[in-house]
Amino acid sequence: MRAVIRSIFSPILKPLESGNEPYIYKRSHRIILVTVSGLFAILASLSFFLAPSIDYLFPVIVFGAVSLCGFVVGAVGEDIAVARIWGSK
Repeated sequence: MRAVIRSIFSPILKPLESGNEPYIYKRSHRIILVTVSGLFAILASLSFFLAPSIDYLFPVIVFGAVSLCGFVVGAVGEDIAVARIWGSK
């Protein structure tokens, strides 16, 4: 199942996982990434349900995309992808 998810989201994962540069990875970085992605998902949901009209869906799209990218990298991404999200070198 993990291989299928990685192939579906390869446009997100490949740029983050390419290269051989040294990086610093901590397990807490992945946990915080998934937690922050959950907060963005809640924010996207609240924006969707509290929007007075369809014109206000831009924040839903932005927060939802950030949440999706964070969940994908946090769940199935390699350690270097998580380190690149954090910008650690």
